[in-house]
Amino acid sequence: MTRPDTAARRVLGACAALMVGALALTGCGGGAAGDAKSGGGQGTVAPGAQIVISAKDGSTGASINATGVQVSHGRLTGVRMTTAASGQAVPGAITADGAAWKPKEQLERGEKYRISATAKGADGRTATATSEFTTVTTAHSFIGAYTPENGTTVGVGMPVSFVFDKAIRDEKAVQSHITVASSSGQRVAGHWFGAQRLDFRPEEYWKPGSKVTMRIDLDGVRGADGLYGVQRKTVTFTVGRSQVSTVDAASQTMRVVRDGRTVRTLKVSTGSPEHTTYNGMMVISEKFAQTRMNSQTVSLGGEYDIPDVPHAMRLTESGTFIHGNYWYKKDNPPFGRVGSSHGCVGMADLRGGQGATDAGWFYDHSLLGDVVVVEHSADKTVAPDNGLNGWNMPWSQWTAGSAL
Repeated sequence: MTRPDTAARRVLGACAALMVGALALTGCGGGAAGDAKSGGGQGTVAPGAQIVISAKDGSTGASINATGVQVSHGRLTGVRMTTAASGQAVPGAITADGAAWKPKEQLERGEKYRISATAKGADGRTATATSEFTTVTTAHSFIGAYTPENGTTVGVGMPVSFVFDKAIRDEKAVQSHITVASSSGQRVAGHWFGAQRLDFRPEEYWKPGSKVTMRIDLDGVRGADGLYGVQRKTVTFTVGRSQVSTVDAASQTMRVVRDGRTVRTLKVSTGSPEHTTYNGMMVISEKFAQTRMNSQTVSLGGEYDIPDVPHAMRLTESGTFIHGNYWYKKDNPPFGRVGSSHGCVGMADLRGGQGATDAGWFYDHSLLGDVVVVEHSADKTVAPDNGLNGWNMPWSQWTAGSAL
């Protein structure tokens, strides 16, 4: 596989110069114009248009983001891009000044394309250029699924988390092309959990109301031998109010603190003595108004299979949730008295999630990224990479896991 052109990767902007090697081009009458005499004085003949297609003819590994056309000493008059297999046209647009053309959407990986372009030079002559090339394949590229999503509002505990679809060997190169910055001015550091996960967070929770910007510039970045990134994107999200809820497994209560003020204390039921709940800081990573919970999916036997657990919010990847419970014994409810679950934190609820219940209230007043802290449980502290729970790692250890 040919490495994606480095220069093309580095160029920014809609009208970016895409210099991946120019085709040898001429106008209708031959090569570039030189000096010529005009009448009795010395003059310069207007130069012919020079078209550059960013992907060389016959190349593989072309960028799916930066491929395009530009012209110097003239204006583009037409560009046609098609898939080589079917001839389907790829929509694109010439810039207002006629200097460049680019596709309207990201190209497909591993697809062969053709581009033909025409331009009119300053000398009035027409120039043409063509190229047939293949974009970087799935097998030779990597992408990262990330959270949180662009434009969302999250709780103060939400880290930026990337999970790459392939193992990264050049961690420094990859991390250096992802930047995360907060309007609060907090220092943000990355930490690698193995070869496929990279998280970012500040030393302490995000400041409420801050804006966080993540810039991903991985297009063409080498992640391992024969493996290159394809992503180029800017993502922004907003940190909402601060809400940190503390579950006391000794008293079976949860105190909800919002912006430094206790707004509610709820009765809960944590894990039983046989199935204790993790201690530590856990971040809400998913919310489900209703979901199925089956004990076999968390390496237990056939203890339970509940198809409609209401108001469920994920705290760990291994299966810890805080959720509503409608199947408790009505004459002997455990909430506020005793741990009775298989490791989750339960609250009183109704089937279907209807009505004014503790679980419903907490669900409605929680954001992805809110923090739930469990204390005084007989279990160990949750692992930092079990969910979005890197806050359980000391800052010195967190920064030591950075490739930079």
